[in-house]
Amino acid sequence: MYAIGRAIPFLLGLSSTALAQSGAPSHFRMERLPILIFVLVFSIVILVYTNLAKKGKKLFIRKIAGLDAVEEAVGRATEMGRPVLFVPGIQELDDIQTIAGVSILGRVAKITAQYETPLIVPVNYPLVLAAGQEIVEQSYTEMGKKDAYNRDIVRYVAGEQFALAAAINGIMMRDHPAANILMGAFFAESLLLTETGNAAGSIQIAGTAEPEQLPFFIASCDYTLMGEELYAASSYLSHEPILLGGLKGQDFIKIILITIIVAGVILSTFGAGAWFHALFSTG
Repeated sequence: MYAIGRAIPFLLGLSSTALAQSGAPSHFRMERLPILIFVLVFSIVILVYTNLAKKGKKLFIRKIAGLDAVEEAVGRATEMGRPVLFVPGIQELDDIQTIAGVSILGRVAKITAQYETPLIVPVNYPLVLAAGQEIVEQSYTEMGKKDAYNRDIVRYVAGEQFALAAAINGIMMRDHPAANILMGAFFAESLLLTETGNAAGSIQIAGTAEPEQLPFFIASCDYTLMGEELYAASSYLSHEPILLGGLKGQDFIKIILITIIVAGVILSTFGAGAWFHALFSTG
């Protein structure tokens, strides 16, 4: 898209520099044309996929084992008569990973409401507490289990990183949850949580976009969502047309960008990439 944007003024015999030097009034900044084209293409692709999803067309999304195991983990907790522990990360609500974790919490809460399984959600920020309580209450209401909802399902336990980790570890050892689901931003406390969960005999499903913590989750959890799988989880679980359209639109744009990068590498390797590089130059 950027290349097309650079090529249009070239084909017209114009350039942003020439327009600036001509003294003619300009109502459009040609150097920003590639951005406009990118936004338009991106928007059109998302709208097309969203409309396809609304019409009932099945859009392919690859299997994510960790998300498929969520219902199995809750079912196991139900059979054992033990609770499910869900931790939506340790960051504030303005962190995108926390938003993703809270979105997954809504789906998990629907499953626990359906099976009437106890749910424990410890958090460390007031805004996350309020958002979590609202989402869990809505999930229980949608499943027709409003009477089973308790505001203490989502509870404020600590306002500091390792104090939160200690509180969660205490919950694991006292209540022995059958399933630990950790979705969001985690840091130095990640291995402390998952090793305690292993000691408590819990099945563990974790997801984070923090690359430094992924090795710990992979080594100590039964299932791990890595990077963008965390962000795709809400679309994967809900199958909402708007969410699916956005997810498929992003994938389509990624394919285009990867194709452009590969083409540029090949052209540059064979010494024919000067004109291609010029299309993407901002000079």
